[in-house]
This record gives sequence, C-alpha cells and structure tokens, in this order.
Amino acid sequence: MSLTSNLKQSFSSKIRSRGQSCYHDGLVSIVEGDHLQVQATVLGTGAYDVILDRTDSAVKVTCTCPYYTDYVTTCKHIWATLLEAEEQGFLTGTGAARPPSGIEFGRTEDDNHEGDESPRFIEPSQTRFRGERKQKPEPKKDWERHLVDLQRAYESKSRDDEDGFTGREVLYIVDGPLTFEKQKGLILETAIRERKLDGDWSKPKTVTISSSIIPRLPDPIDRQVLAMLTGAREVTSFSYYSGYSIDSITKTHQVSRTLLESILPLMCKTGRCFLRRPSDEELIPLEWRGGPPWKFHMRITADESGTGFEVTGEFRQGENIMPIAQPELLVAGGIVFCEDWAAPLEDSGEFEWIAFLRTEPNFKFSEKQKENFLNQFLQIPVLPQLELPEEMQFEEVSLSPRPCLKVTSDDHGYSRQSKLQAELSFDYDGVLVEHSQPGGGVYDATGRRFIRRDHDGERSASERLHQLGFRRKSSYQRNYSLELAARHLQRVVTALLQDGWHVEAEGKIYKKPGVFQIAVSSGIDWFDLEGTVDFGEVSASLPALLMALQKGENTVLLDDGTYGLLPEEWLKKFGPLAGLGSEENGSLRFKKNQVGILDALLAAQPDAKVDELFKQARDKLRRFEGIEPAQEPDGFRGQLRDYQKEGLGWLHFLQQFKIGGCLADDMGLGKTVQVLALLESRRELREKAASSQNGKTTEPGPSLVVVPASLVFNWRNEAARFTPKMRVLEHTGTGRPKNPEAFNDYDLVLTTYGTLRQDAPKLKDFTFDYCILDESQAIKNAKTASAKAVRLIKAEHRLSMSGTPIENHIGELWSLFEFLNAGMLGSASVFNLLAGNSKNMDEEAKGLLAKALRPYILRRSKEEVAKELPSKVEQTIYCELEKPQRKLYDELRDHYRQSLMPKINSNGLNRSKIQILEALLRLRQASIHPGLIDESKSHGASAKLDLLVPQLMEIYEGNHKALVFSQFTKMLGILGERLDSEGLPYEYLDGRTRKREERVEHFQNDPDCRLFLISLKAGGLGLNLTAAEYVFLLDPWWNPAVEAQAIDRTHRIGQTRQVFAYRLIARDTVEEKVIELQETKRALADAIISSENSLIRNLQKEDLELLLS
Repeated sequence: MSLTSNLKQSFSSKIRSRGQSCYHDGLVSIVEGDHLQVQATVLGTGAYDVILDRTDSAVKVTCTCPYYTDYVTTCKHIWATLLEAEEQGFLTGTGAARPPSGIEFGRTEDDNHEGDESPRFIEPSQTRFRGERKQKPEPKKDWERHLVDLQRAYESKSRDDEDGFTGREVLYIVDGPLTFEKQKGLILETAIRERKLDGDWSKPKTVTISSSIIPRLPDPIDRQVLAMLTGAREVTSFSYYSGYSIDSITKTHQVSRTLLESILPLMCKTGRCFLRRPSDEELIPLEWRGGPPWKFHMRITADESGTGFEVTGEFRQGENIMPIAQPELLVAGGIVFCEDWAAPLEDSGEFEWIAFLRTEPNFKFSEKQKENFLNQFLQIPVLPQLELPEEMQFEEVSLSPRPCLKVTSDDHGYSRQSKLQAELSFDYDGVLVEHSQPGGGVYDATGRRFIRRDHDGERSASERLHQLGFRRKSSYQRNYSLELAARHLQRVVTALLQDGWHVEAEGKIYKKPGVFQIAVSSGIDWFDLEGTVDFGEVSASLPALLMALQKGENTVLLDDGTYGLLPEEWLKKFGPLAGLGSEENGSLRFKKNQVGILDALLAAQPDAKVDELFKQARDKLRRFEGIEPAQEPDGFRGQLRDYQKEGLGWLHFLQQFKIGGCLADDMGLGKTVQVLALLESRRELREKAASSQNGKTTEPGPSLVVVPASLVFNWRNEAARFTPKMRVLEHTGTGRPKNPEAFNDYDLVLTTYGTLRQDAPKLKDFTFDYCILDESQAIKNAKTASAKAVRLIKAEHRLSMSGTPIENHIGELWSLFEFLNAGMLGSASVFNLLAGNSKNMDEEAKGLLAKALRPYILRRSKEEVAKELPSKVEQTIYCELEKPQRKLYDELRDHYRQSLMPKINSNGLNRSKIQILEALLRLRQASIHPGLIDESKSHGASAKLDLLVPQLMEIYEGNHKALVFSQFTKMLGILGERLDSEGLPYEYLDGRTRKREERVEHFQNDPDCRLFLISLKAGGLGLNLTAAEYVFLLDPWWNPAVEAQAIDRTHRIGQTRQVFAYRLIARDTVEEKVIELQETKRALADAIISSENSLIRNLQKEDLELLLS
C-alpha cells in the first residue's frame, strides 16, 4: 500500500479534502526531500512550513499554521505535503522498512508544553471520528497569539519573496483543438512546471494561480500577463496533464479578440508560450511575428476547362502570399498560427468565408450560372476583397435610399382602435429593397452595377418608425412586419412626408407640398387673394387648403386621386389671417377695410404678385408709420403731453381714413383727455359749419360716448374741465329724452351700457358723428345684449377706449372690431376657430395678427411715455392661517375635492360650473376671514386682518394715505368695524354707494381722511385717487386686469409720489393657486398687441385640480 493509503485514517475526511485541493492547486513547494525527510512550504492564508520525518512505525509531522500550533493536530497542509512527497517519490524509507501506520506530532518553535518531552503518537482509530481526539491543550493568551501571528506573517512574507516560486515557471499553452472546437476566441491554458532533482522539468500541470501570488512572481511579464488574464472568461475542460477534476476551474481561459492582440505578443516574449496541435500532444514553442497584419483575399478565375469558374482564397501581407489551407490555426478577427509562429490577422468580419473555403477548396460554378452567382453572392452581408475576371466585372455605387412605407389595415377593417400593419422598404434609384431582405447590397443586372446598401440610413429609418409609435408585430412569421394603432395614422403620415418618405396608407398615396404661389387682384370695393400649392403635377387652391384645415384635417384630396399633405408651416403662420376672407370662385375675397390684414399676410410672401389698386390702398395705410403729432384745438383748456399729442394725431388719422380704432393706453395715461381733445375739434368744426354762409361745409352731428355707470360723473367733470364750451347731455335715468332728435342740441351725449341696451331700438336710426365706447371690454362677449346694441348704432366714426382690450382670449377682439370695422375680422365662427386654437398658435402667426391690427390699436405703457410718473412697487405678502382658520379651510377643501371631482368626471366640467363656482367662492372666503362663511365668527381672528390692521395704523400715524380693496363687501364691513374699534376714520365705497364723487373728493382733499375701503369692482373704473400712496388688495381676483385697474386708481397722471401696492395672500390656499393662474392671463393682452406671449383660455380640469390641491 502507498504512504497516503496507510496514513489517511489519521486524517478526517474534511482535512483530506482541503489538503487535496491545496495539492491540486499547486500550492505545495518541496524545499528539500529524500527517502526519510521532506521540508516543504505550503501557500494558504500565509506561507507555512511543513516538516515530515519517517520513522520505523510512524511519520513525525510539524506545521507552522495557527491550527497546528494551537491544537497540535493534523491539518490540511500536512496532508497536501504527504501527497506531493508521494508524487515526487520521497519518504520511501529504508528497503525492509514496514509502511508507517500512524502520525507523531513534533514541536514547533513556539510550542510550550513543559515537562512533556516525548512525542505524541495517534493511532489511526484515534482520529476516525470528530470529537474523539485527546483533550486539546489550553490556547495561548490573545496578546501572545497576536504577536506570534505578526512575527510568523513577516517571516512567511520574507520566505515567499525570496524563494516562494523558486524552481518553478509559468507556461502559456494555446489549446489548438479546443480553440477550433469552441470557435469563440482563443482558448489558453496556464500551467506550472517544476525543476526536478535530476535537473529536468516536470510535466506541465494546469493550475489556478491565485491573484495573491501574482505580485510575487519574479518575471514582470508574467505578472502583467496573469493580471490581464484575471478578466478573461473561464472555460471548463479536461486537461491533458491533470487527471483530477476540481470544483473551481480557472486554469483555462477564453481570451477575447481585444485582449488577445495585446497579450499574445507578451506571452511569446517570455519564451514559454506553446501551441498544442490537434495531431499530437507535443507543445510547439511560438514566436510572435508582428508587423502589418495578414489579410484575406478571394479570387474568381476561369477553370482549366474554360467552361466555368472556381473560387479560391489566400492570405496576403504585402508581397507575401500564403495559401488559405496553410495556417495551423486561425482565430476570428485577430491571429493566424502557422508552424512555430503567430501573427496578426485582419479579417474584417470575413472569417465565415475563410472557414468555408478552408473546408470547401473546390468551389466552382458554370458559365451560365455566373449572373445568378453574382446576384446571390452580392446579397451576403459581408463581402471579402474580390478579384474578378474581366467578363464578370461590375460597377459598385453607394446611394442614399428613400424610405418607403406601405400601411394596410388588418382583416377586421379600419377603426381608430384597430392595429395597422406596415411594411418598410427602400428605394435605391428605382431599385426597391425590402427591409427584411438580407445582404450588403443589391445587384442590378441590367446596369451591371452593385448598389451597396446604406445600413446606417436604413437603421435610422427603422428607428424613426419606432419613435413614431411602430412596434414589431407579435408573430412567429419571419417577415419584417410592424404594427401601429390606427388613431396615430394621420400624425405619422404627416411626419414621414415631411421627412421625405414615400407613404402609401390604406390604398392612398400621399404627396408632400411644393411651391406656394400667391397673387392679389382688386375689385370695386374688395380684393381677391388667389393661391395654389403644387403637389407634383397637380395643385390645390388656397380655399381648399383652408377648408381642410378648418375641418381639422391635415391632407387635401387632389384631382388625381392622391392626397396632399397640407403645408402645415405656411398654414400655421398665415392660415389664421387668410381664413378671415370669404371664398369666392376659388379665391379668398377680402373687404376694403381688411387691407391691413391682407398686407400683413403678403409681407412674408416676397414673391406675391399684386395689382396697382392694391398697392395704392396698401401704401395709403402704411402712412400710419409717419403720423404727425396734433396740437390741442383752440377751445381745449389745458396742455397735452407729447405722447398725448401723438395720440390725438393718431385719432385724426383714423378719422381721415374712416376706420375705427382702439385707444389702449395704460390706465392713468389720460385716454379721456385725448378723446375730449378730438371731440373739441369736432365741436369747433360743427360750429364753423353752422356759421358758414356758403352751405358747402358738412356739419358733423353730435357724438355718443357709452360708459359704465360709475364713469358718467367722471366724464362730465372732465369735459367741464378741459372742454368748457362743449354741450354735454347726460342720457341716463328716467328723465332722459325720448326722441333722439333732441341730441342735435348737444355736442356730446353721455349714456351707459345699460341705458343703451334699452334705447337701442330708438337710437339705431340716428346718425352720430362719433360713437365712442369707454371701458370697451364691456362688449368682449359678442353675444351679450350690450355688444349687439352698440353694433346697431350708426356713426360716421367709431372709437373704443380700454386699458385692457383683451382680458382673457383673443376671441374678444372679434366683438370689438366688429363694432369698430364691421367684417374686418371675418365671420365670428371663423375668428372664434382661430381664437380657440390660440393656445397652440404659431408665434409668427401671432406676430402677423399683431402687425395687421397695429394701425387700429394704439397702446403706450407708462414706462414708455410718462417718465415723470413715479415708479410703482408691487409686493405680495403671504400670511399663515392660524389653527382654527386652517382647520376650517382644510375641511372645506377636502369636502369639495371629494364631492366635486367625481361629479366633474361623470358630468363634465361645463355641467358642473355652478358647483365649481360655489366651491371656489367658499374656499376664497375661508382664506380671508371665517366670518365670511359663518357670521357668528365675524369678530374672530383672521390672519389677514391681524396683518393688515397694524400696517394701516402705522400708515395713519405717518400721515400717509392708503386704499384697501376687496371684492367682498362683507369683508370691508368687518374691516370697518375693526377700524372703528381702533378709532381710525375712513371712507367707504361699494356698488350701492350714492354720491360717489363726494366720497372721492373727501378722501382726496381731507388730510384727516387717510383710509379708503373700496369694493374691487365698484372702485376699479374711473376713479382718480392720486392722494393715496399705498394700496392693499385683500384678496386676489381671477382677472389680473381688474387688480391692475384698482392699483392704477392712484398710480396715474397727477401722482407725484412713489406708489406701494401690496397683495395679501394666505399661504397654502386657493389664493396661491389663483396667483398662478393670474400669471398666465397677465401675459394675454400683450401677446396680441406685442406678440410676445402665449395665450390661455378658460378654466380647464387641470386648473381646477390645481385650485383644489
């Protein structure tokens, strides 16, 4: 029996297994050995010394590992050394000696068993079972063990550095058979061989070399190579030189192409890189031959019989040529092995060709088959360098493909919920290639040319379809089929045609728009706009395009049965204005007063053709740019500012060309004064005509000014101040004249919108010189009785005044301009379609609309024209609700959110407006004061009141004046009671207040009246309150223009001090959300007048969710 067979019963199975692993991994290095003794080093956590001495009946063992030192028992290092000693023929004993039957334990240098000099012997039966060993000695103390471990570690490291790899070297073996079998890169084995006692090398043993050993290898190239191999993929295989099978296989590596290019030259440099041939087990040392890589070439030549052709391949390196069958081994994309050398190989993805021709050396085809051969050959995705005989030569071209898409419905018919099937192909100069068709190109036999496919372009087209929503069809079919939800078809067709694709969908062929041609011809009192868009050989008229646009379509049916894509870019910019004309015999007809709109439309079309009459009308209107300021008439008392003189000149311009306009200066800039100056000039003309003796001068009639009821006294007072000679009739109340003929005795007739609604039937037959609307936003809704009434009034001239001509959306302009210049903005339905789409209106389209309306709207801001007006400071002050008020608000918010949103989801937003308004009203009231919800809490605490009253007291004590606005008169009443309790006097104004002018005069002129409580709506129009320096807005309003009007009661002409405006906002309430919505509306009016902002109309569900959040 062998040595280890006799001794294995002295070792537990676990110890033997672990020792065997150490042995197999090459961790045992025998330093000295003979038939009686072995000294070895075993690598583990550290490097441990093992000594084996053979006696007649036992083997005496020692090991420096902690396990043996502490417990003096068998360990894995001892068993590993026994296996290695037996492998190398050591410990054989004397000739007649019996095999040892047990283990004796010797002492290590740090053993300390006093009085125990005799060796300890363990019979095999003593270690057969765990737990049956003799009692273990007491371990050393912790500090002693730590010091011993540190000393041993340093000693072990020193020994490892000096001779841990002495007598060994690493081998690198290229496994030819396995590389050929795997076909997935080079298969490389790492092995170790040792110098034997006779000086020869042992057989290579494939081993796993631990990463901890790599830094201690003596050869730096070995360290570099093995470090690089740590990232290589492991391969499980049977080793030629190892009969053992272990669990952790890390000896054989699959080396990638990238790593191979750098690592193989290094391995060859060591002189220890070998090739294992398939034919024998001999290892062939390899030399690395760098330089230019070998390249594969394919040749087609006529065969010896002259009736066909044969295909051959070879490798070339400059002038060197190597037959394709010569290399011992080829690794795809990287290396060629030939005899005893290796060199780089550049196959450019042609390895399949190389492998094919190495296995099929006699590849031939006949003369008749050459065209078919070329056709099929050139469809293969990767083609090698090719030499052809002259009769098979062809032209190779690279073209950019035009993507083609054919869309069809499934067998169930078309519906928006169904799936559409699509097939992608590419047009290469008339040659159609299916996307699913393989190959790097297509052979055009007729033109004897090979069209190389643009795979990057085809891939981009496929990715574009994926971006647009196409997905691969869930099918086992092999054809390349795509799916798209039918509801996306129009959007996709539009996008692809704009990209230049050819698209056929549902049997319809779509075309992209081409050149746009436009011309204008004139009639007696109209202009015809003629326009066409070319779609290849057919065209479509402008009215047809606009009709399709108004229907929400993006294509138009052409005369040849195909469909043309609407010129979306042009229609976005110019369609809104073009749509204001009416269709007449294939053209768009515009009225004479629409010349500005038509001019703005044509300004961006430099190639447009126009006739002479249109040029004259356009040039006449363009004189608006050169308006001269006008001086005040003789009867005007006072002096106009420079910008007001320019405004008067503009009013004269409108009068001269008999067009209506809107004076839209900022609030406080004196719109009333400018209009009074105009009316005074008309009064003087009337007076002059009346005194004329020749009767040739036409006498202007009286002018009608329609105002809100709150402004009647302001107009009367202003007229008395600036135009004292003007005869003014206040046409209000029950005592107003019944017969309009009485108006002829006056120069100016003042009336209200409410009175006009009642008297319109009586006034409609009377012709006024001017009909002027003050605060003309009152007619923004064209369907109201006021808007309808003012349109019935006859007047030679029309004028409107408003600081906010647009409060919510541009649809309000139609009602205003239908009064000023009837028909100018087309029909209400067409313009409302434009207004409804204003949210997505093109910026250039808004600019064109602004340009078209510019001659008819004059707007100057305070910053532009009133430099002497002190600046205005606006600030928002937030306050936190106290617990009782917060609890009330949160309960209301949660109640409405839970009760209202389900109703909206089921009934819709429009059918829930009453409930919505109630909810928002209650939430806003709860944000201001609990007393607005529950009268019993009127004297309770309010965050806003607690913040406001101290501020008002400070203002009062500093001899300043302030305005306090609220839309809730009940809140003003609560505030008034609080001020009364503090002894602070104040004025009060709401919609029920009589003698408004007396209240205003009292506040303006009495130095002791320093506070004015005003209803937001009642005080927002027509009041001059320049005595105030401070403005407080107790609650935000939906329309920011109303708030601006309130602030401008004091920030206006005549103000000499800086104005401070404060908005009080309850944090985390609906008021904060109102502020967010205000920001969207504040930009609205300027978007049309200055064309710089976007438009938002109406409260949407998302807005409501925001308010209730």
